[in-house]
Amino acid sequence: MLSKGEKIFLITRRLFNEDIRRHFLGEIQEVSGGAIRVQGYVFVYDASNNEYVKRDDVRTRLFSTIDANLVINILPGEVNLTDVHYQVDKNNHLVLTDGKLFRLDINEFGLLR
Repeated sequence: MLSKGEKIFLITRRLFNEDIRRHFLGEIQEVSGGAIRVQGYVFVYDASNNEYVKRDDVRTRLFSTIDANLVINILPGEVNLTDVHYQVDKNNHLVLTDGKLFRLDINEFGLLR
């Protein structure tokens, strides 16, 4: 279903409120069976500022595509991953955007949920 070269945004679902909030943005380097190798950026949740912070360093991670706790969003091919960041919109929704045409609503219930 996934292909080499596709750009994706991954969210690891939290099972408990205190679980770490994990997000990853990247481009698929390899696909093999139920696993993908993705190169891209980690987003870390900073609870003291109530915001996600994008790490500058590029990382390579492996993910299982059969993991039920992983939400995979396919991004448009033209999105420049280095431009993608979080922002809060006028409705207090957290969105992932490149500041141009791409916009993905991360939390449809508002920032504080």
